[in-house]
Amino acid sequence: MTRLALIRHGHTAWNRAGRIQGRSDIPLDTEAEAALAHLRLPGPWAQAELWSSPLVRATRTAELISGRRPRTDDALTEMNWGAWEGLRGADLRADPASGFRDTDQWGWAYRPPGGESPAEVLARLLPWVSALRADSVAVCHIGVMRMLMARATGWNFDGPAPFRIKRNRLFVLETGPGAWTLEPEPVRLTECRP
Repeated sequence: MTRLALIRHGHTAWNRAGRIQGRSDIPLDTEAEAALAHLRLPGPWAQAELWSSPLVRATRTAELISGRRPRTDDALTEMNWGAWEGLRGADLRADPASGFRDTDQWGWAYRPPGGESPAEVLARLLPWVSALRADSVAVCHIGVMRMLMARATGWNFDGPAPFRIKRNRLFVLETGPGAWTLEPEPVRLTECRP
C-alpha cells in the first residue's frame, strides 16, 4: 500500500467571491500567501514525494508549505467546469434553469455544460495514483480531492459526503491494488511562527 496525503491549495480572490475556478489559473491572494508562509508539512510528510496540480494556486501552495518545487501532473488539475467557470455558484443555484446541482446530488455522471463529470475526473486520476511508488503529498483542488476521497470511502455523490474538506490539513489515503481507505482524521500542517 502507498499513502497519499491530499491538501487543498490556499485561498484565491475567486474562492472568497464564491466564483467557480475549475481550470482557470487564478493565483493565491496576498492573505493566503502570508498565512501559508507560516505553515509547513508535518513530520514524515516533509520528506515525502511532493506533487502538485500545474495550476499556480496549487504549485505556489506546495512551495510555501514545503520550501521546494513540486513535481506537477496534469491529472491533478481541477475539474473542468466548462461554461460555469468564473460564475458564482450561488447565482447558478438560484436559477432553476441553469441545471446546477449541489455536490451531494451529482452522482458520478453529472457534468457542467462543456465540463467534466466526476467519473471522468476519477478516470484521469487513477493512472497517476497507480504509478506512485512512495508515500506522496499532492497539493491539488477540492474537486480532485472529492473524487479520490469518494473512491476511498464508497461515496457516490448521493447524499452528504462522509468527510469534510478543510484547508491546511492533509487527508491521508492508503491506496493499492485492492481497497482504498481514508484515514479518519486529517493531519494539520505545522505552524512555524518567526
